[in-house]
Amino acid sequence: MSDRKGKIAIVGGGVAGSTAARYLGEAGLDVTLFEKEKSLISGPPFCHLHAGGNLYREISDEQCIKLLKQSIDFLRFYPYVIDYRPTVIALPVTDKSTPNALLPRLELLTSEYEALIREDVGNRVLGESSDYYALYSRKQIEELKERSVVPHPRNADEWMIPVAQDIDLDKVQFPLILVQEYGLNLFRLAAGATLTLEGLQNVALKRETVVSNIQENYTGGWDVTYVTGDRTHTENFDYLVNAAGFRSGKIDDLIGVECKRMVEFKAAYISHWESCCNTLWPEVIFHGERGTPRGMGQFTPYPDGYFQLHGMTKEITLYEDGLVANSSVSCQPHLPQNFIEKIERSWSEDETIQRTQSAIRHLSQYIPSFAESKVGSKPLFGAQQIPGDDPTLRVAEVSFPTANYARCEIVKVSSALDMIDAIVKELIALGYLEKSVYKSRPDFSSSVLPEEEIAAYAANIAEAREYPVSLSRRTVPKRNR
Repeated sequence: MSDRKGKIAIVGGGVAGSTAARYLGEAGLDVTLFEKEKSLISGPPFCHLHAGGNLYREISDEQCIKLLKQSIDFLRFYPYVIDYRPTVIALPVTDKSTPNALLPRLELLTSEYEALIREDVGNRVLGESSDYYALYSRKQIEELKERSVVPHPRNADEWMIPVAQDIDLDKVQFPLILVQEYGLNLFRLAAGATLTLEGLQNVALKRETVVSNIQENYTGGWDVTYVTGDRTHTENFDYLVNAAGFRSGKIDDLIGVECKRMVEFKAAYISHWESCCNTLWPEVIFHGERGTPRGMGQFTPYPDGYFQLHGMTKEITLYEDGLVANSSVSCQPHLPQNFIEKIERSWSEDETIQRTQSAIRHLSQYIPSFAESKVGSKPLFGAQQIPGDDPTLRVAEVSFPTANYARCEIVKVSSALDMIDAIVKELIALGYLEKSVYKSRPDFSSSVLPEEEIAAYAANIAEAREYPVSLSRRTVPKRNR
């Protein structure tokens, strides 16, 4: 360990801030994590490990390859948050493209995955590279339709049985594509991150705390003023990590750095399909044109018949005025007040019902029996920052606009480890960490937590946030691979 003992302030306890606190804390630094809410990781919803980016036809091959690498790192760092079930990609017959247009990218990703396994056998976390994706003709699907649903699917064919039985096969093009992009469980990540950080003696976890001011001090570090309860404190730090998510522009404004960013309000809807309670589904993606009535539909399974739904239409996931950019006078983009009301207070019951039912109708055009599904709970929601001016950006990590300051800019949660690598390089250059800490995450062991402890804490978080406890449970337990 370096002789210089660094004091690190991290503002924001989302995925970026919590991951930074854990990594830097395990590396031996003195870390303080400030979080405005009662619990960690309470921002915009996530449910998908983008191990190849196959949900996004519009992004480049380079971004897809980066998402694959980042997802493997994330899975290895947080194995307890992964739902080990595949994703099915379907193109509606109305879509302008074809499944065959996706095949070159899938072949490229398979080759990249093979190369990553050759580099480190520990990267074989998505199964064998030869099984990264599979194609299903209509004839194969018709044959699977006659088979009985398997309670615990063990292979691609068994995962495809409920798809074959319930999807309107006349509404989709063939082949259907099954790919090893797994699920992510938000509540388990919140639970595991909290338990790990609470167990690190050199990490101070300050929840329900608002950072009200930040000033550069004479040493080149930062004086951070924060409010906990009715008491105000000021503490000095050597290095500042801005992980404040969609509010990160407020931190930029406090210290006076330049920026260019957007903020987008996001929501996902929870349905309960009672007759499907004992069936395990893969995730299913119906591609479509964003912002039109035929926008992409995302059908994400949880235990006990709960499904998380996205529909990339203006009646479901996308909102008028839900994407805003910062101005020339402030780094903080200003969402309209109705979105702030949702984030900080609550949703109206009418809007919850209306948008969830719209999502159910959107998905039931491809899965007719899903029309019987009911509203399962309030939506999962939040706002997400997007660095720059490209709303289709899916890969970003971190920037360093001034000395002793890192601005975290992840768009997908799997980018968190690349973000950490960049921050660690900065801290090594400043003399706070040894070179051996760079990319040493597989050597960290304090995150080995008892499964019962994670499961119980995750259930408590779901309940406290007024969501069904089923959302905190894994779709499929981890199997030996």
